Amino acid sequence: MWLSLILLSCALVQRFVPEFEKRWNRYGRRVGSSWRVDETYIKVRGRWNYLYRAVDKHGLTVDFLLSEHRDIAAAKRFFTGAVVQHGTPETITLDGYPATHAAVAELKESGVLRPQAKVRTSKYLNNLIEQDHRRVKQRIYPMLGFKKFANAAVTISGIELVHKIRKGQFNTTKLMSRVGGRVPHVWEVILGA
Repeated sequence: MWLSLILLSCALVQRFVPEFEKRWNRYGRRVGSSWRVDETYIKVRGRWNYLYRAVDKHGLTVDFLLSEHRDIAAAKRFFTGAVVQHGTPETITLDGYPATHAAVAELKESGVLRPQAKVRTSKYLNNLIEQDHRRVKQRIYPMLGFKKFANAAVTISGIELVHKIRKGQFNTTKLMSRVGGRVPHVWEVILGA
């Protein structure tokens, strides 16, 4: 009985999270122009994979990317996706990993990032993203890893969506006034749109 409930919930997550993301992103607020970027480790099929994440200086989630490798190509994919979604940042705070710095330099040369974007390394300024990793990992650790890479990516995007909603990254004030301020009704309106 419990196993069938777990399998059903996993199937529902895989099916509906992408649709939830599309609908919620219509109400997304802008993030700041000072990003803190870091990677953390996630286990998939018994191997460590890399979860690239970025938050702005106020703690709002900018973007994330699950990658099998921690290299220049993965960092470029992450930054390109974040820039397409949110525009170019003025300041990027990184850890000391050389591949990420090389990727940012290449993206500046190719014009994806502005040449005048300030890139800095500070372990203290990145405490914000390190603490934000904790929220995601609190949900992932009890799962004891993932069996498939695609399922891991979708599940993590669902976890990130929930944390974005908790952080107030969506402008639902018009919806709240229209439905009387009740949260379940906001979900109905957003999913019905």
